[in-house]
This record gives sequence, structure tokens and C-alpha cells, in this order.
Amino acid sequence: MKTSKKAGQAPESGSVRIDGKKIHYLTGGEGPAVILLHGYTQTSRMWRPLLEKLTDKFTIIAPDLPGIGDSDIPKDGSDMKTAAIRIHELAKSLGIAKARVVGHDIGLMVAYAYAAQFPSEVEKLAVLDAFLPGVAGWERAYNDPKMWHFRFNGPTPEALVKGREKIYFAYFWNDLAADGSRSLSAADRNAYVAAYSRPGRMRAGWAYFAAWQDTAKDFTEMARKKLSMPVLSMAGEKASAAILGPQMQLVASNVTVANFKDTGHWLMEERPVDTMKTLAGFL
Repeated sequence: MKTSKKAGQAPESGSVRIDGKKIHYLTGGEGPAVILLHGYTQTSRMWRPLLEKLTDKFTIIAPDLPGIGDSDIPKDGSDMKTAAIRIHELAKSLGIAKARVVGHDIGLMVAYAYAAQFPSEVEKLAVLDAFLPGVAGWERAYNDPKMWHFRFNGPTPEALVKGREKIYFAYFWNDLAADGSRSLSAADRNAYVAAYSRPGRMRAGWAYFAAWQDTAKDFTEMARKKLSMPVLSMAGEKASAAILGPQMQLVASNVTVANFKDTGHWLMEERPVDTMKTLAGFL
């Protein structure tokens, strides 16, 4: 494997060009490969605490999803299926033939699309708090009037948010947590606001939401064949627990469900010890 780095050392940054566009990633450790896929409002930065825990046993690859963080904005293909293909190309370029894949939020959707398209190359799959568009139960979340942000994209929303990114993201980090005062740190919030405030970056992040109808069609088709690798479904009881576990049991045959009480959407930040312990034990 080309990118592995010895355990105990700080992660390295790297990048490769896929379809002519740079994909940035963090990497570290030695051993079987683990791919960590972040969610919306975040970047690969969210995985740094877990990366430090896993590099004694695994080679970690934590990309910035196409269009987000330090990865270039693609010209097209901001749906989960295409994003998964690009992450797969990244893995191949790094000499990774098989991997354990972990995803949170929209990264969960990319992770599922990766496993569904390349099942022989995915040893284990872990999904953290969101849902699968197109799989039974998704309408409960997608059509929830409180989840207004799923359809909030386009020129007018972009104009409204410009210069107010901190206020906009505070909704996610506060309202989607069980306790907004105990979710993301101030340092993380500032880093993510800076990342998404750059030209074109808010639009690039929203493109994943705008493509959900296409993703729903893709996932409906993918779900016809159940995943056979071990799957871990993790969610907060005050977030996606009621939807995600049942969905994963529809699309996979070997599923372990771990739901955390008094926890919202931000598992890595709200319940870091339990989340990392559960993930490390599964991987």
C-alpha cells in the first residue's frame, strides 16, 4: 500500500487526480485499509480523533468528498453513486484492493454506494446516523418539515447564506444535536465555516442534496441485492436511529445495530468515547 504511515505519527495529507480533479485525503497507520467518509458541514477533519485511535492496527484513508474541503469541485456527478466511484478510484490509485468502509451523514450514503457497487472489495461497512434515499423509510426523514435544509439549495439560498455561513451551520450543529452546547468544538466550527465559505463551496456541498432524487433511484436498484459483508449501523436515538437500523436490515444480511441514548446526529462529537470504541471493536 503506497500511503501507509507508521502508527503513532501525525496523519499525512495527500492528493490524487481523479477525472482530472484533485481529491485530498488524510492518511496514517499500517495494516488493513479503512476508508473514512465525512458528512455535510464537515470535512476529513472530523475523523482525526478516530484516525489517531486506529493507526496502530489499520491504514487509514480519510478523503475530503469531491467538492468539499481541499478536494476540487467536480464539473458534474455530485450524486452518491458517482462520488463512490471516485473514492474507489482513489483507493485503487493508492494500491488498496480491499477496505473496510465507514461513512457518516452523506458520507454514509457514499459508503453504501461504494459497498453496493464494489461488494467483493469491501470487507466491512459501518454507517453513522443518516438514512438511505430510495430505501423504505427514507420519506419519513426527507419529508419531515423540520428537515427544511434537504431542499434548501439554489441561487437564492446561496445569496441568503453568503456571509452568514456561521449562523447557517450553527443550526446543524446545535439543533441536530441532543444538546447543542455539547456537540462540535469552537475550533472545529471555525474550520468548517472557513472551508465552506470559499467560492463555490456551499453550492458544491448542496449539490449532494440536489441529487437525492437520482440517488434514490440508484439506491432502489442497488437494494435489490443484499450486501453480504458485516454491517454496523450506528445512530443517535434523538436523530436517525428509528430509520437507519431498519433500513440497513433491508439492504444487508449481516447487520449489527448500535443506537445511543440521549444522542443526536453528531456521534463523533457527542459520544466520542462510545462511538470510537464501538467502531474500533467492529473494524
